[in-house]
Amino acid sequence: MNWTRDQSITLSRVCVGLFAAVLLALDAGCYWLAKWFVQTRFFQWQRGVLLMVTIYLGSVLAWLTLVRLWQLLGNLRRGEVFVDGNVRHLRAVSWCCLWAAALCLASAAYYLPFAFVAVAAAFMGLIVRIVKNVFQQAIAMKSELDLTI
Repeated sequence: MNWTRDQSITLSRVCVGLFAAVLLALDAGCYWLAKWFVQTRFFQWQRGVLLMVTIYLGSVLAWLTLVRLWQLLGNLRRGEVFVDGNVRHLRAVSWCCLWAAALCLASAAYYLPFAFVAVAAAFMGLIVRIVKNVFQQAIAMKSELDLTI
């Protein structure tokens, strides 16, 4: 099957919507998830509170990321590819990833597996940052070409 640009963007928007639904469920069930986690891991209740703080702070970053991705996909759907707005969206997404990495690294103090999530989030932030730099260079080249014609 050959994917068109519109089909690909639609699929991406559906995925952003699915992630938003999962994030909403996580936000709604955070208390019960933390309670279950504390009971099954034999943690003290203080770690459950820390887990809830980590989840809710991470949720703020995730919502910001999903909103920026939705806006970026909207721009792409309208054919606005190499525009400053997309660079701003990608920059915001990269910062959200890097802040999530910092949050998870701090959370690794009470639950070590968060360190792996921190590394993954930092790597994703790096990738998005590089894509942002590519877009920025493309915009500069486009405006130079527009001036020569």
